[in-house]
Amino acid sequence: MRNRLRSVTHRLIEIGKASRGRGAVALARQQQAYAKLMATTRRVLGQATRVAQEVRQGIKRAGTLLGPVVVEGLAQHLEDVSALTRRVLAQTQARVFEGNTHFPGKLLSLFETATEAIRKGKAAKPTEFGKLVKIQEAEHQVVTDYAVYAERPTAQSLLLPAVAQHKAVFDRAPELLAADAGFFSAENEAQATAAGVQKVAIPNQQTRSPARWALQRERWFKRAQRWRVGCEGRISVLKRRHGLFRCRYKGSAGMERWVGLGVIANNLLAIARVTIK
Repeated sequence: MRNRLRSVTHRLIEIGKASRGRGAVALARQQQAYAKLMATTRRVLGQATRVAQEVRQGIKRAGTLLGPVVVEGLAQHLEDVSALTRRVLAQTQARVFEGNTHFPGKLLSLFETATEAIRKGKAAKPTEFGKLVKIQEAEHQVVTDYAVYAERPTAQSLLLPAVAQHKAVFDRAPELLAADAGFFSAENEAQATAAGVQKVAIPNQQTRSPARWALQRERWFKRAQRWRVGCEGRISVLKRRHGLFRCRYKGSAGMERWVGLGVIANNLLAIARVTIK
């Protein structure tokens, strides 16, 4: 077995230097370095495939330190990582040599395969990596519902299920519903009102109706939006104090468990504050 780490390190240095340049010459150098790196990766994949096959055929057997079950597990892990690496090769070929930046099923991490690129238009962080989490809050900073989504949904599709979840927990619709402009649609507003919500405070920033602008300038609407802005602070607290900035568990199930534990910790503190008062 040949260790190709030194060769890979050299290729990464070449790619880094080429990426700092501009123009056709720099692009050609970058593609050349990528081609060498991909060729090295294919050789490593070939070695991994041969090792896994030899384990399956009984040529490579367990020694005194490792039992047969452990060796079989390592071979299976080797095959799984090899399959993921082939996906990375395919998307690298499409992005670097074909200019396709919207490769379907893009893999962003070999270790957390469910990771997504989330673009929310923030100036400081135009692109974040992870999973979209919904946090639903009621009075006294208590989180009444959360969800970790396998694929990022549209904000508009989350509003009515949030109302239904509130009714399931409290056996009644909320008196006031506040959300940002991304949740607005005329249908959402009408259906939320039909579901029993007395006041719906979701700004419509694209409207030209004087009556709509007058509604959004009313005192109760502005107070509701200020309360919604305070909910952003709840998200910040969940990240900083309760660990939602980075998940320490592995896999999608681990992320759901990690978010749930953070929500429980937040609610225990929030309920304790209210009880003490």
